[in-house]
Amino acid sequence: MTKTLTESDLRQFTGSEHWYRHGLVQSVLFTDGAKHVADAGGAYWLLDEIALAQKFNTPVATEAFQVWKLRVNDDSSGTIACEDGDGNTVFTKRIAYTDFPLREIELWFTDNTILLPSEY
Repeated sequence: MTKTLTESDLRQFTGSEHWYRHGLVQSVLFTDGAKHVADAGGAYWLLDEIALAQKFNTPVATEAFQVWKLRVNDDSSGTIACEDGDGNTVFTKRIAYTDFPLREIELWFTDNTILLPSEY
């Protein structure tokens, strides 16, 4: 699968017309922008990480507002981090390999919804 996600694509999302229910964690929704990241960036795994943390990681799940950041290194490894919105890290996970097409991306989680910052 060719990954076609670009940073300019992300700027077009300023709200959402549709909300999608996460397949594994039914209480979690995601927006058009988050779906685009998953589709064009081959990153449903990233939505899974965020959704599963709500169910299985108590420190993450207790945060009403979450800032999720994926950073990709030159060697195609990466790091996922969840912050509380005030810059305090709640969770980090090293990713041994990712072919995510951008160097970094930020997604937010609030009101049981994964979204792009521009969709807030």
